[in-house]
Amino acid sequence: MSTQQIADRLADLCNKGDFEQAQKELFSDDAVSIEPEASQGFEKETKGLKSILEKGKKFASMVEQTHSCKVSDPLVVGNVIALGLFMDVTMKGQERSSMNELIVYKVKDGKVISEEFFM
Repeated sequence: MSTQQIADRLADLCNKGDFEQAQKELFSDDAVSIEPEASQGFEKETKGLKSILEKGKKFASMVEQTHSCKVSDPLVVGNVIALGLFMDVTMKGQERSSMNELIVYKVKDGKVISEEFFM
């Protein structure tokens, strides 16, 4: 897949809230996920698809209700994809809030090799 094809598929799956499918389908086995800082029980850096999938399950277990989840149209420059992520969620034990992030993905050999979140 080209970087543009990966970007389009990624945006499609994320807009459906199917982050796990996006990761299973589009990420390399040795992909890296980078958070802005270690917080809420998440490490700054998560290595490997299996660990990234577990991180996603852990995050999902912390969400009481997702009111909406949407991503922007992807911006592709070379082998880099940028998506805006806009979530309206209620986390367990917390008030309803907006979680807006920029996610930057790097692609190599037809697979996502890294994702980095910016808040």
